[in-house]
Amino acid sequence: MYDPEEERRQYLGCPGQSHLLLVLHLLLITLLAGLLTAVLVPELEDPSSQGKERIYQELRQLKARVDSMCRPCPWDWMLFQQSCYFFSKSRRNWNDSVTACQEMQAQLVMIKNDEEKSFLEMISEHKHPSWIGLSDVGREGDWLWLDGSPLSQSLVKYWKKDRPNNDTEKNCAEFSADGWNDVTCDLEKYWICNKSSWPCSNK
Repeated sequence: MYDPEEERRQYLGCPGQSHLLLVLHLLLITLLAGLLTAVLVPELEDPSSQGKERIYQELRQLKARVDSMCRPCPWDWMLFQQSCYFFSKSRRNWNDSVTACQEMQAQLVMIKNDEEKSFLEMISEHKHPSWIGLSDVGREGDWLWLDGSPLSQSLVKYWKKDRPNNDTEKNCAEFSADGWNDVTCDLEKYWICNKSSWPCSNK
């Protein structure tokens, strides 16, 4: 059964780890400031390679601790149901958005079920419309995802009223919290990428 609160917990990362990562980052900043004050400043009066080596060793240890944490998605990506999602901060046309996702070993998001749509809607609630991997470029009115699979009947209800309108110039789909829209592919919009998460046990 769909649970919005569970959804919120999932996209933040591995259960119980997201807050720990934040605390660890704050600790890292505090320790670095302390190192600069306690080690680097005295070394200005009596410089030696031992002081620099001590700083280097401390930084390596801190980095190892951060890297050992469960991190199923790259930084700046969000986790939901074993998948990672990237919400762009820049705008591109639809084809360039497809390429941008591919360059990150991902794909323009292909929405497969109501839960995934609700997750994206929750994140995009106060954001601008974004490209998704849905188009009828191949044949007018035949809406397909990038992998060639058709738009399922269970998701057709998410089109805005009177959309798609079978305009031959409007072949790409944009996603927004208030519904999907068919628009011209050359417009520059934000975009959403998606790829599989990493197993936490391997991180």
